[in-house]
Amino acid sequence: MAVPSSPAIDLSSGLLLAALALVWGGSFFFAEVALRELPPLTITLFRVALALPVLFLVVRLKGIAIPRGATIWGAYLGMGALNNALPFSLIFWGQTQIESGLASILNGTTAMFGAVVAGLLLKDEPLTPQKLVGAGLGFLGVAVIMGPAALTSLDPRNLAQLAVLAAAFSYALASVWGKLFLGGQPPLMNALGMVTGSTVLMLPLVLYIDGVPRFELSIDVWGALLGIAVLSTALAYLMYFEILRRAGSANLMLVTLLIPPVAVALGAGFLGEQLGTEAFTGFVIIGLGLVVTDGRLPRLLLGKRSA
Repeated sequence: MAVPSSPAIDLSSGLLLAALALVWGGSFFFAEVALRELPPLTITLFRVALALPVLFLVVRLKGIAIPRGATIWGAYLGMGALNNALPFSLIFWGQTQIESGLASILNGTTAMFGAVVAGLLLKDEPLTPQKLVGAGLGFLGVAVIMGPAALTSLDPRNLAQLAVLAAAFSYALASVWGKLFLGGQPPLMNALGMVTGSTVLMLPLVLYIDGVPRFELSIDVWGALLGIAVLSTALAYLMYFEILRRAGSANLMLVTLLIPPVAVALGAGFLGEQLGTEAFTGFVIIGLGLVVTDGRLPRLLLGKRSA
């Protein structure tokens, strides 16, 4: 059976993809700045709560109807937990122990986790040998990054790396959740519902664990909070769905390869972070795993060889 081809990426879609990588890669930088004065859970609350009015305004301006049923809002609550509240909090905590660039590289395993989870839980996305090879390369890249010492000692740095990997796994579960329970809803409404759900979840959690968030923060931290909420969340979702409409989900997956270089560059240029050779080697292996999972480049090379 012929494999359907993915839509080509035109110039405008390519620029949108690069912009999405910039704002999502910037989220690791913004978080690193915000962590100077705020705990991880509070940053997560600010990220979703400040993005909420922006997405609400866009949904209203586009005339998208807001659903009222309890079932759909229960699904949004689950999506908010899996795609925002849990992974954001895990990544932000991980960044208290590891560099922002390293966190972004480990987060790049999301695509491989997604392929495996979808293959196990969704009938229309079977777990093919190609996806298994891609996932294996992804895990090999993680093993190179963490090194053999991770097997013998559980220091905070190792736990932080595991936290970021758990966040990537949560993103993978969220993709399945969204397909099962939110497939019939407008994408922008899904973004608004998800952020609303995560705000509802995070508010009591933060009040209980961190206490009432303080607002007397430095200008740098306020700038980071607005950046991570408005740019890396609200604007990112708008670009995400536009790229999805123009170029398809397969091309959208390419952003996974573009985010780590952005985060590493920002971390090195503005935060003075330095990553070891093993981090870059692991990123190359994880990237190769994504290319194999995507499948188009291997098919192209095999097709040329056959010709």
